[in-house]
Amino acid sequence: MDALLDFFNLLDGYLGSAPWFPYVLLGVGVFFTIYLKFPQIRYFKHAWKVVTGKYDKSDDPGDTTHFQALATALSGTVGTGNISGVALAIFLGGPAALFWMWATAFFGMTTKFVEVTLSHKYRDKTEDGTMAGGPMYYMDKRLNMKWLAVIFAIATVISSFGTGNLPQSNGIATSIEATFGFSPQIVGGVLAVLLGLVILGGIKRIAAVTSKIVPVMAVIYLVGAFAVIFANVENIVPSFVSVISDAFTGSAAVGGFLGATFAYAFNRGVNRGLFSNEAGQGSAPIAHAAAKTKEPVSEGMVSILEPFIDTIIICTITGLVILSSGVWQQKHENIFDRSDMVFLQGEYKEDVPEDTQNLYKYLNKLDGTTIEPYSGEINVVNGTAVTGGYTLINARSLAENVRYYAGSTDDLFSGTLTVIDGDIERENIVVQGDSLVHSAPLTAIAFTKGFFGDFGQYIVSIGLLLFAFSTAIAWSYYGDRAMTYLLGPKSVMPYRVIYVAGFYWAAVSDTTLVWALSAVAIVLMTLPNLFGIMVLHKEMKETVNEYWQRINK
Repeated sequence: MDALLDFFNLLDGYLGSAPWFPYVLLGVGVFFTIYLKFPQIRYFKHAWKVVTGKYDKSDDPGDTTHFQALATALSGTVGTGNISGVALAIFLGGPAALFWMWATAFFGMTTKFVEVTLSHKYRDKTEDGTMAGGPMYYMDKRLNMKWLAVIFAIATVISSFGTGNLPQSNGIATSIEATFGFSPQIVGGVLAVLLGLVILGGIKRIAAVTSKIVPVMAVIYLVGAFAVIFANVENIVPSFVSVISDAFTGSAAVGGFLGATFAYAFNRGVNRGLFSNEAGQGSAPIAHAAAKTKEPVSEGMVSILEPFIDTIIICTITGLVILSSGVWQQKHENIFDRSDMVFLQGEYKEDVPEDTQNLYKYLNKLDGTTIEPYSGEINVVNGTAVTGGYTLINARSLAENVRYYAGSTDDLFSGTLTVIDGDIERENIVVQGDSLVHSAPLTAIAFTKGFFGDFGQYIVSIGLLLFAFSTAIAWSYYGDRAMTYLLGPKSVMPYRVIYVAGFYWAAVSDTTLVWALSAVAIVLMTLPNLFGIMVLHKEMKETVNEYWQRINK
Protein backbone atom coordinates (compact mmCIF):
# COMPACT_ATOMS: atom_id res chain seq x y z
CA MET A 1 0.00 0.00 0.00
CA ASP A 2 2.84 2.39 0.85
CA ALA A 3 4.43 1.78 -2.56
CA LEU A 4 1.09 2.35 -4.29
CA LEU A 5 0.52 5.55 -2.32
CA ASP A 6 4.00 6.78 -3.26
CA PHE A 7 3.26 6.05 -6.92
CA PHE A 8 -0.04 7.96 -6.90
CA ASN A 9 1.56 10.86 -5.05
CA LEU A 10 4.37 10.91 -7.62
CA LEU A 11 1.85 11.09 -10.48
CA ASP A 12 -0.15 13.73 -8.66
CA GLY A 13 3.04 15.74 -8.19
CA TYR A 14 3.37 16.02 -11.97
CA LEU A 15 -0.38 16.54 -12.54
CA GLY A 16 -2.96 17.99 -10.13
CA SER A 17 -0.49 19.09 -7.47
CA ALA A 18 1.99 20.50 -9.97
CA PRO A 19 2.36 24.31 -9.85
CA TRP A 20 1.07 24.70 -13.43
CA PHE A 21 -2.26 22.84 -13.05
CA PRO A 22 -4.25 25.45 -11.06
CA TYR A 23 -3.20 28.13 -13.55
CA VAL A 24 -4.40 26.01 -16.48
CA LEU A 25 -7.72 25.25 -14.81
CA LEU A 26 -8.40 28.81 -13.70
CA GLY A 27 -6.94 30.20 -16.92
CA VAL A 28 -9.50 28.42 -19.10
CA GLY A 29 -12.32 29.67 -16.87
CA VAL A 30 -10.96 33.23 -16.91
CA PHE A 31 -10.57 33.13 -20.70
CA PHE A 32 -14.16 32.01 -21.35
CA THR A 33 -15.53 34.38 -18.70
CA ILE A 34 -13.98 37.34 -20.53
CA TYR A 35 -14.54 35.93 -24.04
CA LEU A 36 -18.25 35.31 -23.39
CA LYS A 37 -18.63 38.50 -21.31
CA PHE A 38 -19.33 37.01 -17.87
CA PRO A 39 -22.14 34.56 -18.71
CA GLN A 40 -22.23 33.32 -15.10
CA ILE A 41 -23.61 36.75 -14.16
CA ARG A 42 -25.56 37.76 -17.29
CA TYR A 43 -27.33 34.42 -17.74
CA PHE A 44 -27.86 33.55 -14.07
CA LYS A 45 -31.51 34.60 -13.94
CA HIS A 46 -32.30 32.93 -17.26
CA ALA A 47 -30.75 29.69 -15.98
CA TRP A 48 -33.28 29.55 -13.11
CA LYS A 49 -36.14 30.03 -15.60
CA VAL A 50 -34.88 27.13 -17.71
CA VAL A 51 -34.45 24.75 -14.77
CA THR A 52 -37.95 25.50 -13.46
CA GLY A 53 -39.41 24.31 -16.76
CA LYS A 54 -40.45 27.58 -18.40
CA TYR A 55 -39.03 26.49 -21.78
CA ASP A 56 -39.79 22.74 -21.51
CA LYS A 57 -41.49 20.97 -24.41
CA SER A 58 -42.82 17.45 -23.92
CA ASP A 59 -41.85 16.33 -27.43
CA ASP A 60 -38.19 17.40 -27.14
CA PRO A 61 -35.68 14.53 -27.50
CA GLY A 62 -34.06 13.25 -24.32
CA ASP A 63 -34.56 11.07 -21.23
CA THR A 64 -34.85 13.54 -18.32
CA THR A 65 -36.19 17.00 -17.50
CA HIS A 66 -33.87 19.99 -16.99
CA PHE A 67 -34.37 19.70 -13.23
CA GLN A 68 -33.65 15.96 -13.18
CA ALA A 69 -30.49 16.50 -15.24
CA LEU A 70 -29.39 19.23 -12.82
CA ALA A 71 -30.22 17.01 -9.82
CA THR A 72 -28.25 14.11 -11.29
CA ALA A 73 -25.27 16.35 -12.08
CA LEU A 74 -25.49 17.97 -8.63
CA SER A 75 -25.65 14.57 -6.99
CA GLY A 76 -22.42 13.81 -8.84
CA THR A 77 -20.72 16.92 -7.47
CA VAL A 78 -22.32 17.38 -4.05
CA GLY A 79 -20.53 14.64 -2.16
CA THR A 80 -17.50 14.14 0.05
CA GLY A 81 -15.92 17.18 -1.59
CA ASN A 82 -18.42 19.35 0.28
CA ILE A 83 -17.88 17.67 3.64
CA SER A 84 -14.47 15.98 3.56
CA GLY A 85 -12.89 18.04 0.78
CA VAL A 86 -13.49 21.46 2.35
CA ALA A 87 -12.17 20.20 5.68
CA LEU A 88 -9.11 18.75 3.93
CA ALA A 89 -8.45 22.01 2.06
CA ILE A 90 -8.61 24.11 5.26
CA PHE A 91 -6.53 21.53 7.13
CA LEU A 92 -3.82 21.75 4.46
CA GLY A 93 -3.93 25.41 3.47
CA GLY A 94 -5.73 27.23 6.27
CA PRO A 95 -8.54 29.76 5.70
CA ALA A 96 -6.93 30.95 2.44
CA ALA A 97 -7.81 27.66 0.75
CA LEU A 98 -11.52 28.55 0.95
CA PHE A 99 -10.92 31.73 -1.06
CA TRP A 100 -9.37 29.74 -3.89
CA MET A 101 -12.26 27.30 -3.81
CA TRP A 102 -14.53 30.32 -4.40
CA ALA A 103 -12.39 31.51 -7.32
CA THR A 104 -12.46 28.04 -8.85
CA ALA A 105 -16.26 27.95 -8.54
CA PHE A 106 -16.87 31.45 -9.98
CA PHE A 107 -14.83 30.86 -13.11
CA GLY A 108 -15.92 27.22 -13.13
CA MET A 109 -19.51 28.37 -13.70
CA THR A 110 -18.43 29.56 -17.16
CA THR A 111 -16.28 26.50 -17.83
CA LYS A 112 -19.21 24.22 -17.05
CA PHE A 113 -21.52 26.30 -19.25
CA VAL A 114 -19.15 25.76 -22.18
CA GLU A 115 -18.44 22.06 -21.72
CA VAL A 116 -22.11 21.16 -21.19
CA THR A 117 -23.29 23.18 -24.23
CA LEU A 118 -20.73 21.64 -26.60
CA SER A 119 -21.26 18.11 -25.29
CA HIS A 120 -25.05 18.37 -25.54
CA LYS A 121 -24.75 19.69 -29.09
CA TYR A 122 -22.99 16.53 -30.27
CA ARG A 123 -24.81 13.88 -28.24
CA ASP A 124 -25.94 10.58 -29.80
CA LYS A 125 -28.89 8.21 -29.46
CA THR A 126 -27.64 4.72 -28.59
CA GLU A 127 -28.84 1.32 -29.78
CA ASP A 128 -31.15 0.98 -26.77
CA GLY A 129 -32.82 4.33 -27.52
CA THR A 130 -31.25 6.33 -24.66
CA MET A 131 -29.15 9.46 -25.10
CA ALA A 132 -25.37 9.39 -24.70
CA GLY A 133 -23.19 12.44 -24.59
CA GLY A 134 -20.14 13.99 -23.05
CA PRO A 135 -16.83 15.44 -24.20
CA MET A 136 -15.86 12.22 -25.98
CA TYR A 137 -18.68 12.87 -28.49
CA TYR A 138 -17.65 16.39 -29.48
CA MET A 139 -14.02 15.24 -29.60
CA ASP A 140 -14.98 12.46 -31.98
CA LYS A 141 -17.76 14.03 -34.10
CA ARG A 142 -16.58 17.66 -34.22
CA LEU A 143 -12.82 17.63 -33.67
CA ASN A 144 -12.29 14.35 -35.53
CA MET A 145 -9.93 13.32 -32.73
CA LYS A 146 -11.15 9.83 -31.89
CA TRP A 147 -7.87 9.11 -30.14
CA LEU A 148 -8.52 11.99 -27.73
CA ALA A 149 -12.11 10.86 -27.26
CA VAL A 150 -10.88 7.37 -26.36
CA ILE A 151 -8.37 8.80 -23.86
CA PHE A 152 -11.11 10.86 -22.26
CA ALA A 153 -13.56 7.94 -22.12
CA ILE A 154 -10.96 5.66 -20.53
CA ALA A 155 -10.12 8.41 -18.04
CA THR A 156 -13.85 8.74 -17.29
CA VAL A 157 -14.11 5.06 -16.43
CA ILE A 158 -11.06 5.34 -14.17
CA SER A 159 -12.37 8.56 -12.65
CA SER A 160 -15.78 7.03 -12.01
CA PHE A 161 -13.95 4.90 -9.48
CA GLY A 162 -11.41 7.51 -8.37
CA THR A 163 -13.90 10.37 -8.00
CA GLY A 164 -17.43 9.01 -7.71
CA ASN A 165 -16.98 5.59 -6.17
CA LEU A 166 -13.95 4.93 -3.96
CA PRO A 167 -13.64 8.21 -2.00
CA GLN A 168 -17.41 8.40 -1.53
CA SER A 169 -17.62 4.90 -0.06
CA ASN A 170 -14.54 5.50 2.07
CA GLY A 171 -15.92 8.78 3.37
CA ILE A 172 -19.24 7.17 4.33
CA ALA A 173 -17.60 4.22 6.09
CA THR A 174 -15.16 6.42 8.04
CA SER A 175 -17.88 8.77 9.20
CA ILE A 176 -20.41 6.06 10.13
CA GLU A 177 -17.77 4.10 12.06
CA ALA A 178 -16.62 7.21 13.96
CA THR A 179 -20.19 8.29 14.79
CA PHE A 180 -22.23 5.10 15.20
CA GLY A 181 -19.53 2.45 15.63
CA PHE A 182 -20.67 0.26 12.72
CA SER A 183 -17.85 -1.60 11.03
CA PRO A 184 -16.84 -0.52 7.51
CA GLN A 185 -17.50 -4.06 6.28
CA ILE A 186 -21.17 -3.88 7.28
CA VAL A 187 -21.64 -0.33 5.97
CA GLY A 188 -19.91 -1.12 2.68
CA GLY A 189 -21.88 -4.32 2.19
CA VAL A 190 -25.32 -2.80 2.79
CA LEU A 191 -24.68 0.26 0.64
CA ALA A 192 -23.14 -1.78 -2.17
CA VAL A 193 -26.36 -3.80 -2.42
CA LEU A 194 -28.49 -0.62 -2.46
CA LEU A 195 -26.21 0.94 -5.07
CA GLY A 196 -26.61 -2.09 -7.31
CA LEU A 197 -30.40 -1.96 -7.04
CA VAL A 198 -30.47 1.69 -8.15
CA ILE A 199 -27.95 1.72 -11.00
CA LEU A 200 -29.36 -1.38 -12.68
CA GLY A 201 -32.39 0.72 -13.59
CA GLY A 202 -30.41 3.08 -15.84
CA ILE A 203 -30.68 6.85 -16.20
CA LYS A 204 -34.45 7.13 -15.61
CA ARG A 205 -34.28 5.39 -12.24
CA ILE A 206 -31.07 7.25 -11.38
CA ALA A 207 -32.70 10.60 -12.22
CA ALA A 208 -35.82 9.72 -10.21
CA VAL A 209 -33.78 8.77 -7.13
CA THR A 210 -31.33 11.68 -7.25
CA SER A 211 -34.04 14.28 -7.83
CA LYS A 212 -35.56 13.19 -4.49
CA ILE A 213 -32.32 12.72 -2.53
CA VAL A 214 -30.65 16.04 -3.44
CA PRO A 215 -33.27 18.41 -1.93
CA VAL A 216 -33.66 16.29 1.22
CA MET A 217 -29.95 16.01 1.87
CA ALA A 218 -29.42 19.74 1.30
CA VAL A 219 -32.08 20.69 3.88
CA ILE A 220 -30.75 18.28 6.54
CA TYR A 221 -27.18 19.45 6.08
CA LEU A 222 -27.98 23.18 6.05
CA VAL A 223 -30.05 22.97 9.24
CA GLY A 224 -27.12 21.37 11.06
CA ALA A 225 -24.61 23.81 9.60
CA PHE A 226 -26.54 26.95 10.54
CA ALA A 227 -26.95 25.59 14.08
CA VAL A 228 -23.16 25.83 14.38
CA ILE A 229 -22.81 29.13 12.54
CA PHE A 230 -25.43 30.91 14.66
CA ALA A 231 -23.94 29.44 17.85
CA ASN A 232 -20.58 30.95 16.90
CA VAL A 233 -21.92 34.07 15.18
CA GLU A 234 -19.26 36.30 16.78
CA ASN A 235 -16.60 34.39 14.82
CA ILE A 236 -18.22 34.73 11.38
CA VAL A 237 -16.75 38.13 10.49
CA PRO A 238 -13.23 37.18 11.72
CA SER A 239 -13.52 33.97 9.68
CA PHE A 240 -14.36 35.87 6.50
CA VAL A 241 -11.55 38.33 7.23
CA SER A 242 -9.03 35.50 7.60
CA VAL A 243 -10.16 33.92 4.32
CA ILE A 244 -9.68 37.20 2.42
CA SER A 245 -6.57 38.45 4.21
CA ASP A 246 -4.71 35.14 3.92
CA ALA A 247 -5.62 34.57 0.26
CA PHE A 248 -2.43 36.08 -1.19
CA THR A 249 -0.10 35.59 1.78
CA GLY A 250 -0.82 32.12 3.09
CA SER A 251 -1.96 31.29 6.63
CA ALA A 252 0.26 31.79 9.67
CA ALA A 253 0.70 29.25 12.46
CA VAL A 254 -2.12 29.31 15.01
CA GLY A 255 -2.94 26.73 17.67
CA GLY A 256 -1.90 23.29 16.45
CA PHE A 257 -1.88 24.50 12.83
CA LEU A 258 1.75 25.10 11.84
CA GLY A 259 1.02 27.38 8.87
CA ALA A 260 0.78 27.14 5.09
CA THR A 261 2.36 29.14 2.28
CA PHE A 262 0.37 31.01 -0.37
CA ALA A 263 1.43 28.45 -2.99
CA TYR A 264 0.25 25.56 -0.81
CA ALA A 265 -3.10 27.19 0.01
CA PHE A 266 -3.64 28.21 -3.64
CA ASN A 267 -2.90 24.75 -4.97
CA ARG A 268 -4.97 22.91 -2.37
CA GLY A 269 -7.89 25.32 -2.69
CA VAL A 270 -8.06 25.04 -6.47
CA ASN A 271 -7.54 21.28 -6.35
CA ARG A 272 -10.29 20.74 -3.77
CA GLY A 273 -12.51 23.22 -5.61
CA LEU A 274 -12.26 21.12 -8.75
CA PHE A 275 -12.96 17.94 -6.79
CA SER A 276 -16.03 19.61 -5.32
CA ASN A 277 -17.71 21.16 -8.39
CA GLU A 278 -15.91 19.25 -11.21
CA ALA A 279 -15.98 22.29 -13.52
CA GLY A 280 -13.72 21.51 -16.46
CA GLN A 281 -13.53 17.82 -15.65
CA GLY A 282 -16.12 16.91 -18.28
CA SER A 283 -18.26 14.73 -16.02
CA ALA A 284 -21.44 16.83 -15.69
CA PRO A 285 -21.93 17.10 -19.49
CA ILE A 286 -22.60 13.36 -19.51
CA ALA A 287 -25.62 13.80 -17.21
CA HIS A 288 -26.84 16.92 -18.99
CA ALA A 289 -26.72 15.13 -22.36
CA ALA A 290 -29.81 13.18 -21.26
CA ALA A 291 -31.93 16.33 -20.81
CA LYS A 292 -35.00 16.84 -23.01
CA THR A 293 -34.26 19.84 -25.19
CA LYS A 294 -33.31 20.79 -28.74
CA GLU A 295 -31.30 23.73 -27.40
CA PRO A 296 -27.80 22.75 -26.17
CA VAL A 297 -27.26 26.28 -24.82
CA SER A 298 -30.32 26.07 -22.57
CA GLU A 299 -28.87 23.00 -20.89
CA GLY A 300 -25.56 24.83 -20.63
CA MET A 301 -27.44 27.59 -18.81
CA VAL A 302 -28.73 25.05 -16.29
CA SER A 303 -25.20 23.86 -15.57
CA ILE A 304 -24.13 27.38 -14.56
CA LEU A 305 -26.06 26.80 -11.34
CA GLU A 306 -24.02 23.74 -10.32
CA PRO A 307 -20.77 25.34 -9.10
CA PHE A 308 -22.81 28.12 -7.50
CA ILE A 309 -24.92 25.68 -5.45
CA ASP A 310 -22.16 23.17 -4.87
CA THR A 311 -19.19 25.34 -3.97
CA ILE A 312 -20.22 28.96 -3.43
CA ILE A 313 -23.15 27.95 -1.20
CA ILE A 314 -22.59 24.49 0.32
CA CYS A 315 -18.78 24.52 0.53
CA THR A 316 -18.80 28.06 1.95
CA ILE A 317 -21.24 27.00 4.65
CA THR A 318 -19.07 23.99 5.51
CA GLY A 319 -16.01 26.24 5.60
CA LEU A 320 -17.70 28.72 7.93
CA VAL A 321 -18.73 25.88 10.25
CA ILE A 322 -15.13 24.69 10.50
CA LEU A 323 -13.56 28.16 10.79
CA SER A 324 -16.09 29.75 13.17
CA SER A 325 -16.00 26.76 15.52
CA GLY A 326 -12.19 26.91 15.66
CA VAL A 327 -11.79 23.13 15.48
CA TRP A 328 -9.47 23.30 12.46
CA GLN A 329 -6.62 24.61 14.64
CA GLN A 330 -7.33 22.41 17.67
CA LYS A 331 -5.92 18.97 18.45
CA HIS A 332 -8.37 16.13 18.98
CA GLU A 333 -7.94 12.55 20.13
CA ASN A 334 -7.86 10.18 17.18
CA ILE A 335 -6.29 7.01 15.84
CA PHE A 336 -3.42 7.99 13.55
CA ASP A 337 -3.40 6.84 9.93
CA ARG A 338 0.00 5.40 9.06
CA SER A 339 0.15 7.61 5.97
CA ASP A 340 -0.39 10.75 8.14
CA MET A 341 2.44 9.90 10.56
CA VAL A 342 6.14 10.67 10.35
CA PHE A 343 8.84 10.48 13.04
CA LEU A 344 11.38 13.30 12.84
CA GLN A 345 14.96 13.41 14.12
CA GLY A 346 15.22 15.68 17.17
CA GLU A 347 12.73 17.10 19.65
CA TYR A 348 10.55 20.08 18.63
CA LYS A 349 8.04 22.17 20.58
CA GLU A 350 5.23 24.48 19.43
CA ASP A 351 6.08 27.18 21.96
CA VAL A 352 9.61 27.56 20.58
CA PRO A 353 9.49 30.00 17.61
CA GLU A 354 12.59 28.53 16.00
CA ASP A 355 11.08 25.03 16.11
CA THR A 356 7.78 26.24 14.67
CA GLN A 357 9.53 28.01 11.80
CA ASN A 358 11.62 24.94 11.03
CA LEU A 359 8.52 22.71 11.00
CA TYR A 360 6.71 25.25 8.80
CA LYS A 361 9.49 24.97 6.22
CA TYR A 362 9.49 21.19 6.42
CA LEU A 363 5.73 20.77 6.01
CA ASN A 364 5.55 23.28 3.15
CA LYS A 365 8.61 21.79 1.42
CA LEU A 366 10.63 25.00 1.59
CA ASP A 367 14.40 25.37 1.43
CA GLY A 368 16.30 26.03 4.63
CA THR A 369 14.87 23.31 6.88
CA THR A 370 17.28 21.16 8.86
CA ILE A 371 14.68 18.51 9.72
CA GLU A 372 15.31 14.89 8.73
CA PRO A 373 13.21 11.74 9.19
CA TYR A 374 14.07 9.67 12.26
CA SER A 375 15.67 6.25 12.05
CA GLY A 376 16.25 4.24 15.20
CA GLU A 377 14.53 2.30 17.97
CA ILE A 378 11.81 3.46 20.38
CA ASN A 379 11.28 1.63 23.67
CA VAL A 380 7.64 1.47 24.79
CA VAL A 381 6.33 0.48 28.22
CA ASN A 382 2.57 -0.03 28.70
CA GLY A 383 1.81 1.99 25.60
CA THR A 384 4.05 4.96 26.47
CA ALA A 385 7.35 5.68 24.73
CA VAL A 386 10.29 6.06 27.14
CA THR A 387 12.85 6.87 24.44
CA GLY A 388 13.66 10.47 23.45
CA GLY A 389 15.46 12.14 20.58
CA TYR A 390 12.57 12.23 18.11
CA THR A 391 9.29 14.05 17.38
CA LEU A 392 6.10 12.44 16.07
CA ILE A 393 4.16 14.48 13.50
CA ASN A 394 0.62 13.37 12.70
CA ALA A 395 -1.71 15.20 10.31
CA ARG A 396 0.79 18.06 9.89
CA SER A 397 0.86 18.76 13.64
CA LEU A 398 2.91 17.84 16.71
CA ALA A 399 1.32 14.75 18.25
CA GLU A 400 0.59 14.74 21.98
CA ASN A 401 -0.45 12.13 24.58
CA VAL A 402 0.66 9.36 22.24
CA ARG A 403 -0.10 5.75 23.10
CA TYR A 404 0.93 2.59 21.25
CA TYR A 405 -1.24 -0.52 20.99
CA ALA A 406 -0.68 -4.03 19.62
CA GLY A 407 -3.39 -4.82 17.07
CA SER A 408 -6.25 -2.94 18.74
CA THR A 409 -6.85 -0.22 21.32
CA ASP A 410 -7.60 -2.94 23.91
CA ASP A 411 -3.99 -4.11 24.16
CA LEU A 412 -1.30 -1.61 25.23
CA PHE A 413 2.03 -2.36 23.57
CA SER A 414 5.28 -2.94 25.43
CA GLY A 415 8.54 -3.58 23.62
CA THR A 416 10.83 -2.02 21.04
CA LEU A 417 9.66 -0.36 17.82
CA THR A 418 12.00 0.03 14.87
CA VAL A 419 11.60 3.24 12.87
CA ILE A 420 13.24 3.62 9.43
CA ASP A 421 13.09 6.92 7.53
CA GLY A 422 10.25 8.15 9.72
CA ASP A 423 8.01 5.07 9.46
CA ILE A 424 7.29 2.30 12.00
CA GLU A 425 8.35 -1.01 10.51
CA ARG A 426 5.92 -3.15 12.51
CA GLU A 427 2.54 -3.38 10.73
CA ASN A 428 0.14 -4.27 13.56
CA ILE A 429 0.92 -1.24 15.76
CA VAL A 430 -2.01 1.13 16.39
CA VAL A 431 -1.03 4.67 17.39
CA GLN A 432 -3.50 6.94 19.18
CA GLY A 433 -3.15 10.45 20.56
CA ASP A 434 -4.00 14.12 20.13
CA SER A 435 -3.34 15.91 16.83
CA LEU A 436 -5.11 17.91 14.15
CA VAL A 437 -7.66 15.91 12.17
CA HIS A 438 -8.90 16.33 8.62
CA SER A 439 -11.56 15.28 6.13
CA ALA A 440 -14.97 14.06 7.38
CA PRO A 441 -13.88 13.62 11.05
CA LEU A 442 -12.95 17.33 11.22
CA THR A 443 -16.35 18.40 9.85
CA ALA A 444 -18.10 16.01 12.26
CA ILE A 445 -16.28 17.58 15.22
CA ALA A 446 -17.17 21.08 13.98
CA PHE A 447 -20.87 20.18 13.82
CA THR A 448 -20.81 19.35 17.55
CA LYS A 449 -19.96 22.98 18.38
CA GLY A 450 -23.49 24.31 17.76
CA PHE A 451 -26.95 24.26 19.26
CA PHE A 452 -27.32 20.52 18.68
CA GLY A 453 -24.17 19.66 20.65
CA ASP A 454 -22.88 16.12 20.16
CA PHE A 455 -25.97 15.30 18.10
CA GLY A 456 -24.48 17.47 15.34
CA GLN A 457 -22.06 14.72 14.37
CA TYR A 458 -25.02 12.55 13.39
CA ILE A 459 -26.16 15.23 10.95
CA VAL A 460 -22.74 15.06 9.27
CA SER A 461 -22.90 11.29 9.08
CA ILE A 462 -26.42 11.32 7.63
CA GLY A 463 -25.53 14.16 5.25
CA LEU A 464 -22.35 12.44 4.15
CA LEU A 465 -24.25 9.20 3.63
CA LEU A 466 -26.80 10.90 1.36
CA PHE A 467 -24.29 13.19 -0.40
CA ALA A 468 -21.75 10.49 -1.10
CA PHE A 469 -24.24 7.77 -2.02
CA SER A 470 -25.97 10.02 -4.55
CA THR A 471 -22.56 10.91 -5.99
CA ALA A 472 -21.75 7.24 -6.46
CA ILE A 473 -25.09 6.77 -8.25
CA ALA A 474 -24.42 9.64 -10.66
CA TRP A 475 -20.87 8.56 -11.41
CA SER A 476 -21.97 5.03 -12.23
CA TYR A 477 -23.96 6.61 -15.07
CA TYR A 478 -20.94 8.62 -16.24
CA GLY A 479 -18.88 5.45 -16.32
CA ASP A 480 -21.45 3.38 -18.16
CA ARG A 481 -21.85 6.10 -20.84
CA ALA A 482 -18.08 6.04 -21.30
CA MET A 483 -18.16 2.24 -21.56
CA THR A 484 -20.99 2.53 -24.08
CA TYR A 485 -18.81 4.81 -26.20
CA LEU A 486 -15.76 2.55 -25.92
CA LEU A 487 -17.22 -0.96 -26.19
CA GLY A 488 -20.95 -0.63 -26.79
CA PRO A 489 -24.05 -1.23 -24.58
CA LYS A 490 -23.09 -4.85 -23.81
CA SER A 491 -20.11 -3.66 -21.74
CA VAL A 492 -22.31 -1.72 -19.31
CA MET A 493 -23.44 -4.63 -17.11
CA PRO A 494 -19.89 -5.97 -16.39
CA TYR A 495 -18.85 -2.40 -15.60
CA ARG A 496 -21.71 -1.98 -13.12
CA VAL A 497 -20.79 -5.23 -11.34
CA ILE A 498 -17.18 -4.11 -10.94
CA TYR A 499 -18.37 -0.65 -9.87
CA VAL A 500 -20.47 -2.11 -7.05
CA ALA A 501 -17.59 -4.37 -5.95
CA GLY A 502 -15.26 -1.36 -5.90
CA PHE A 503 -17.73 0.51 -3.71
CA TYR A 504 -17.49 -2.23 -1.11
CA TRP A 505 -13.69 -2.51 -1.35
CA ALA A 506 -13.18 1.21 -0.73
CA ALA A 507 -15.17 1.08 2.49
CA VAL A 508 -12.38 -0.92 4.12
CA SER A 509 -9.41 0.84 2.48
CA ASP A 510 -7.02 3.51 3.70
CA THR A 511 -8.38 7.08 3.35
CA THR A 512 -5.20 8.67 2.08
CA LEU A 513 -4.68 6.08 -0.65
CA VAL A 514 -8.21 6.64 -1.96
CA TRP A 515 -7.81 10.44 -2.03
CA ALA A 516 -4.46 10.06 -3.83
CA LEU A 517 -6.07 7.90 -6.53
CA SER A 518 -8.93 10.37 -7.00
CA ALA A 519 -6.50 13.27 -7.39
CA VAL A 520 -4.80 11.54 -10.33
CA ALA A 521 -8.04 10.39 -11.98
CA ILE A 522 -9.54 13.88 -11.96
CA VAL A 523 -6.70 15.36 -13.99
CA LEU A 524 -6.77 12.53 -16.52
CA MET A 525 -10.26 13.72 -17.50
CA THR A 526 -9.73 17.43 -17.10
CA LEU A 527 -6.78 18.10 -19.40
CA PRO A 528 -8.27 16.57 -22.61
CA ASN A 529 -11.58 18.33 -21.95
CA LEU A 530 -9.98 21.74 -21.37
CA PHE A 531 -7.99 21.30 -24.58
CA GLY A 532 -11.14 20.40 -26.55
CA ILE A 533 -13.30 23.32 -25.40
CA MET A 534 -10.46 25.77 -26.04
CA VAL A 535 -10.19 24.54 -29.63
CA LEU A 536 -13.95 25.11 -30.07
CA HIS A 537 -14.10 28.55 -28.42
CA LYS A 538 -15.30 30.32 -31.60
CA GLU A 539 -18.04 27.78 -32.20
CA MET A 540 -19.16 28.21 -28.60
CA LYS A 541 -19.68 31.95 -29.05
CA GLU A 542 -21.55 31.41 -32.33
CA THR A 543 -23.80 28.79 -30.73
CA VAL A 544 -24.69 31.13 -27.85
CA ASN A 545 -25.44 34.04 -30.21
CA GLU A 546 -27.69 31.84 -32.37
CA TYR A 547 -29.56 30.68 -29.27
CA TRP A 548 -30.40 34.23 -28.19
CA GLN A 549 -31.53 35.10 -31.69
CA ARG A 550 -34.08 32.28 -31.55
CA ILE A 551 -35.18 32.99 -27.97
CA ASN A 552 -35.66 36.72 -28.59
CA LYS A 553 -37.80 36.31 -31.73
